[in-house]
Amino acid sequence: MRHVNLYEAKTQLSKLVSAVEEQGEAIVLCRNGRPVADLVPHQESSLNLKADKRLSGARFKGDPCASLSEDDWPEALR
Repeated sequence: MRHVNLYEAKTQLSKLVSAVEEQGEAIVLCRNGRPVADLVPHQESSLNLKADKRLSGARFKGDPCASLSEDDWPEALR
């Protein structure tokens, strides 16, 4: 796995993408010598998610983003 600083990655992006595309090489992008991102070959997802027909027409009450009071949590998780 090759490590490349962001400055070099910006100036050599086409070459880096070609290395990933043609050779399947993974490249670690670094900022100040610290890894921050990976440049890896794309993989098609093998997940084939489909809606559960039993849930069609389901309605949910309440706001899923609303905060919960302590009483709303199960005893084991308080």
